Amino acid sequence: MAFEFQNILANHIPETSRVTPARKGKYDFAVAYPDPVSLPHTEILECLKEALEESGSELAVYPHPQGNTPLRQYIAEKIGRDRDINVSEDEIILGNGSGQPIDMICAVLLNPGDIAITDSFVYGGTLNTLRRHFADIRGVDSDEKGMDPEKLDAVIGEAIKSGRKPKFVYLIATFQNPQGWTIPEDRRKELLAVTQKHGVPILEDDCYADNRYDGDLPTSMANLDDTNSVMYVGSFSKTIAPGMSLGYMTAPKLILDRAMGVKSGRVSEFTAMAVEKYARKYLDSHIEEINSIQRTKRDAMLASLGENFGTSAEWSNPDGGLYIWVKLKEGSDIVALNERSVSEIDVGFHPGTNYSPTGKTGQDHIRLCYGYNEPEDITEGISRLANFLHKEGVLDS
Repeated sequence: MAFEFQNILANHIPETSRVTPARKGKYDFAVAYPDPVSLPHTEILECLKEALEESGSELAVYPHPQGNTPLRQYIAEKIGRDRDINVSEDEIILGNGSGQPIDMICAVLLNPGDIAITDSFVYGGTLNTLRRHFADIRGVDSDEKGMDPEKLDAVIGEAIKSGRKPKFVYLIATFQNPQGWTIPEDRRKELLAVTQKHGVPILEDDCYADNRYDGDLPTSMANLDDTNSVMYVGSFSKTIAPGMSLGYMTAPKLILDRAMGVKSGRVSEFTAMAVEKYARKYLDSHIEEINSIQRTKRDAMLASLGENFGTSAEWSNPDGGLYIWVKLKEGSDIVALNERSVSEIDVGFHPGTNYSPTGKTGQDHIRLCYGYNEPEDITEGISRLANFLHKEGVLDS
């Protein structure tokens, strides 16, 4: 008789099953892959060889609990230079991508039922983390400048009146995923004024800040904050490669101390050694290279949307990042067409519901990523998608 594990499952674990990865379309606008051709294989191998020759014997012992010290030193220097955040390596914790630091912060701050505030459409990975911690997720609407401060004030005020002050506001302030906008500095200050008034901290996810193609980059929210109320995470996934799976966090001392208490496992010292050497020698020039490539791809997608979608849809025009957010005809249900698009026309995209705190709004939105395909394939893929959506009545003829 088979043992019944069902009888001993923890009651607080969400009911899930293993997921088979969805088939990837030839024209893959679904997942936020960076440009595959420009991945710096040769330079990474060179830097790994150099790192192993210098300190390879250190792989015989476990690294610092917060992660590779030289890499943490580099990150402290980089965010000081680029994001005006002045911390030491002792105030940096490495993670497996930015997802692990976000999960650690949630573990430290959230009890089941606690309120966390996000945009009305925001990165699905963080939404899944919040759900895993049984957060009550409250979405706040935004405009082309990002989250609306008055609406944030109202959402926080309503929660406080009910006796449940939100634990934090999660913001991707720069090249937001999926909506594409960047919050300008004056709006950042307005949002901080609201959160500081209510005594609610901010979790700033700055993963895309290096991927700027046009305009000036606003300073980080962490720099604008004068109350020590901003927790900050970043990542190398969109500047080197997602497969490197390296991210980091900095926060007030109490959060860092508690985060180390819930941290599971260690970041690969092998990977961290290679990334540190590579980042010091090549990362700045590589960012310039990939941003030039991604700018061309973004422009190709915007041009193709204009040619093929016309006035039947609205879409964002991002200054950076990897995402274009498309609003289709009111009342459309794009979810039902998602899998068919891949199987019938070889075009992948994500429906807007993937980014909704409730999972129920956004049926008439899609997120398109332009990082993976070459410009000519982007043009062809958008043309195919437009024809498919016209046929299904989602776009006007």
